[in-house]
Amino acid sequence: MRSESAKEEVNRLRSQVAALEELLQVHERSVLEQALKLERAMEDLRQRAQALERSEEALRRSNKELEQFAYVASHDLQEPLRKILSFGERLKSHCASVLDASGRDSLERMQSAAARMRHLIEDLLQYSRVTINAQPFQPVSLESVIQEVLADLEARILESRGQIEVGTLPTVAADRMQMGQLFQNLISNALKFKKREAPPHVVIKSQAPNRELVEIGIQDNGIGFDEKYLERIFQPFQRLHTHGEIEGTGMGLAICQKIVERHGGRITAKSSPGKGATFIVLFPVLK
Repeated sequence: MRSESAKEEVNRLRSQVAALEELLQVHERSVLEQALKLERAMEDLRQRAQALERSEEALRRSNKELEQFAYVASHDLQEPLRKILSFGERLKSHCASVLDASGRDSLERMQSAAARMRHLIEDLLQYSRVTINAQPFQPVSLESVIQEVLADLEARILESRGQIEVGTLPTVAADRMQMGQLFQNLISNALKFKKREAPPHVVIKSQAPNRELVEIGIQDNGIGFDEKYLERIFQPFQRLHTHGEIEGTGMGLAICQKIVERHGGRITAKSSPGKGATFIVLFPVLK
């Protein structure tokens, strides 16, 4: 009896050992599979890191090219334009009496085209400088920024008999100079796209749609636009009006969008023809 009991105990132990060995094998296979998965994941991460490094290098090259373009635009392109404008003024002042009506008209057209090209180059420089000459973010009072902008635009506001109402505005984390560019462009547009029969009336106010964002609205009573062109107006060189109707290069709102996006926000607008427009800028809440 004892011998049979001992054999049963040995068999039971052998079964337990076999079961443990089987579990160990399963565990080893599982560990191996997990190790292979981890190795593949690490290789994928290495490839992604290399791709990111290549992208960063491409971005650095792109920024360098932008810097080179800015240099060319500010020197090599503007100098001939200055000469064209300068010699054009000399012709107008010294030779206007010997030119017939057609000649004077041609001279005016030349001067106008050169001036538009100069403004276009200046706007392209501003567009490229949004990232090239960017400054670190710091707390910026939008109220103080807009008061500075209104002081700069005082002559235009008086000339147009415009009225600007400014509500309570927040402080945001921003590049102060770029905030000045942003609101100068938006307020200038509100003054420029006014109705002939009514002076411009602009209301600037803010609200907080949620805990993450602050919304700034710039509402005017101008000529407005059809919202089917909403995406188009924020693209470089896009204009809804001819130079004869309203001056401009079509770069102002593109610059605004680039500035807002650099600050982690977004810009849009609501409008309809003849009923004014409201440009809406959303910024992250300062924390």
